[in-house]
Amino acid sequence: MIPSISHDLREENPIAKARWFQSLSMEERADYLCFFTEMILEINPGIVEKKNAQPVAGRIRVLKEA
Repeated sequence: MIPSISHDLREENPIAKARWFQSLSMEERADYLCFFTEMILEINPGIVEKKNAQPVAGRIRVLKEA
């Protein structure tokens, strides 16, 4: 098998994304956390003032390798 790079979103799956994230160092994971936190705050600065946030049912996906 010859490794290749694909830019087709249909070839992405949650397991592959989880493996990619696990391959990052703790520093890289922290950088991503900071990046997304800053992006969310830029889009919606009032989000930090929300109290009593409720989880949305059915929005958690548990991944396990088959």
